[in-house]
Amino acid sequence: MSALTDAFAAAKAENRAALVGYLPAGYPSVDGAIDALVAMVEGGCDVIEIGLPYSDPVMDGPTIQRAVDAALAGGVRIADVMRTVEAVAKTGVPTLIMTYWNPIERHGVDRFARELAAAGGAGVITPDLTPEEAGPWLEATKTHGIDTVFVVAPSSSPERIAIVSGVTTGFVYAAAVMGVTGARTEVGTAAEHLVARVRASHDGPVAVGIGVSTGQQAAEVASYADGVISGSAFVKCLLDAETPEQGVHAVGRLAAELAEGARQGHPARS
Repeated sequence: MSALTDAFAAAKAENRAALVGYLPAGYPSVDGAIDALVAMVEGGCDVIEIGLPYSDPVMDGPTIQRAVDAALAGGVRIADVMRTVEAVAKTGVPTLIMTYWNPIERHGVDRFARELAAAGGAGVITPDLTPEEAGPWLEATKTHGIDTVFVVAPSSSPERIAIVSGVTTGFVYAAAVMGVTGARTEVGTAAEHLVARVRASHDGPVAVGIGVSTGQQAAEVASYADGVISGSAFVKCLLDAETPEQGVHAVGRLAAELAEGARQGHPARS
């Protein structure tokens, strides 16, 4: 059992879905992002994803890209991301990095895993890394005791889902829709079907992301998934805020709303 699987197990024991919240490191500043992430924990997030700013974020929609571009322009580097992880992990909540593969490879696969473990990080989500190319990464994460989270999509075949499930630890990230991240008026029906397909070959937690921005949507996802993931909605809180302090308050309020939805929507399961 890892800190990440413990968090999902604790949520299940309380008859609710776990809430996973995302923000990129370094926006509106390194310290400002830390303050916002801690507010998200205090608002009810069970797991935190910290985005590693990257110049070619193929999965990220325009909201996250705006914040990431600003972080990069401010000079944010991997050392700042690790400092952010360390600060948030001190809250006791499992803290992940969400990153594309290129920064890990350039930094050094073993070095990245080692530094993350030293910072108290729980694992990494790698949306563009395929299991077939993940050998060195799986070895490094096993050596340093951190979880590996892979992504499946509505287009994933049963064979692909089984392969991804076989290398994933912590939880499987089920993308609710095809396309980039971003808040949506509805999550869509494909996500529930995808979760059912994942459970056919995976007995661990399944969390759904892309599009969740309201308590009602969180409740909808929580009715069939083990975890509710929200990112763009939190980022939008910071982008829309007139001051960093207002942004911190806004993400805390949103976390509380989503956490309540995750609790209300989760049915009793054996």
